[in-house]
Amino acid sequence: MNEVFEFLKTCGVYYLATVEGDQPRVRPFGTVNVFDGKLYIQTGKVKEVSKQLHANPKAEICAFAADGRWIRVAGKLISDDRREAKASMLDSYPDLRKMYNEDDGNTEVFYFEDATATISSFSAAPREIKF
Repeated sequence: MNEVFEFLKTCGVYYLATVEGDQPRVRPFGTVNVFDGKLYIQTGKVKEVSKQLHANPKAEICAFAADGRWIRVAGKLISDDRREAKASMLDSYPDLRKMYNEDDGNTEVFYFEDATATISSFSAAPREIKF
């Protein structure tokens, strides 16, 4: 899982895909953190992405690295309402504290459960990491 975290962190931006009814929804994200041995992302509870994940936690993220490799991470994103999990994310991204704080009732963090990351390139066979 740490390799997945480092890959996403290096990319900076990844794209999160969720489902709304029968329509896929994709948007850029930039937050990724490891807390309690789990891979986390962050959003706001007022956003549609939060509502979509609560209705259907199946999600996938994808990022492309400068070296020509890409990663896809598929699994369930589970909400973690613990203050410590939110604080850890915000401490990792201090600029977010201009918009969020762990006690604002809006900050939300999700961790991957039953996830499979696939790292691919045009020059090597895909490699899977389960966590």
